[in-house]
Amino acid sequence: MERYKIGLLQLDSGSDKASNLKRIEGMIEEAVAGGASMISLPEVMNIISGRDGPDPAEPIPGHTTGLLCRWAKRYGVWIHGGSILEDAPGGKPFNTTVLVSPGGELLASYRKLHLFSVDIPGGVRVRESDRMRPGREIVSLPTPLGHLGFSICYDLRFPELYRLLALRGVQVLFVPASFTHPTGEAHWEPLLRARAIENGCYVVAAAQCGEKPKYLAHGNSMVVDPWGEITARAGQSEGVLMAEIDLALVEKARSQIPTLETRRPDAYTLEAAATTPE
Repeated sequence: MERYKIGLLQLDSGSDKASNLKRIEGMIEEAVAGGASMISLPEVMNIISGRDGPDPAEPIPGHTTGLLCRWAKRYGVWIHGGSILEDAPGGKPFNTTVLVSPGGELLASYRKLHLFSVDIPGGVRVRESDRMRPGREIVSLPTPLGHLGFSICYDLRFPELYRLLALRGVQVLFVPASFTHPTGEAHWEPLLRARAIENGCYVVAAAQCGEKPKYLAHGNSMVVDPWGEITARAGQSEGVLMAEIDLALVEKARSQIPTLETRRPDAYTLEAAATTPE
């Protein structure tokens, strides 16, 4: 499908998982009524409790992903699942996103590679590695809605991940997030636009909003086109954000500024070790 509508669910998820999931289904229904072929959710979409340790994790497949599969089939829509905490052996969970087909099949899962680390004097201090474990694989998947690539929140600060996805042929990059307001106000928009521009891709970024127990979430879910234009943007409240994806614009942007073709892998690689000039 060359052109289609996507519905981003900007959520203010709290500590009541059942309530969060009930609102999500209602918002999916709203987006589908507006013509959405794809739904995208934010990071930690099913629960944010503010407890000292990680929130309750689930196996995948499990309760929340089972609901996503049933909703996808019921409403005939693709669902990008934002992220939930995935149960893992050894205690610490993964932060994992999934992709579900309109037939209700769980087609792909991606575990967050880069764990959030920030220490702002007088402000936010977080080390996700204290309570989560990182994934190990880059994940993309060709679908009828384009070649899709996956990432989560803090991954956004690592451009090499997105370049590798683009080199695989990815056309639409997903960045579900729960950005804190101080870092979001400074960096959210420029980083999203940069990832779109440098790779000639759409960037779809569904976000958490609202006052959480330990931070204020930035909101501002958005879709950025391959030229770096913001085609849809939410504010600070929970709701559905609709946008259009036109895959022809990906090819147009990449033909006009062919950064993927004019790279110099003979002179550098993404895996190259740093060297000290003599």
